[in-house]
Amino acid sequence: QVQLVESGGGLVQAGGSLRLSCVASRSIGSVNVMSWYRQAPGKQRELVATINSGGGTSIVDSVKARFTIFKDNAKNTMYLQMNSLKPEDTGVYYCKSWTPKSSSWGQGTQVTVSS
Repeated sequence: QVQLVESGGGLVQAGGSLRLSCVASRSIGSVNVMSWYRQAPGKQRELVATINSGGGTSIVDSVKARFTIFKDNAKNTMYLQMNSLKPEDTGVYYCKSWTPKSSSWGQGTQVTVSS
């Protein structure tokens, strides 16, 4: 139902930073949960971070000290700020929206961290 467009990926050296964006086609104030996932080649997709309609956040322990999730409701945009990047962070990053009525995935954006 909601379309999601991701951007902000790229190539960065270890220790560098990237900010990923996910723009939604409708108000994200009506979305119960928005999330960031990532998937390395040949591996399972894993949950990285979530933010709910009230602004509450949850971040996986492996990146909690380095990543921040936030949103701008006026711009219908969710962000993932990634600092102190490591080669193990390399993969395709996806955003997802969820409500009881529907869920949607973005197309993904590639993040590559060189050592």
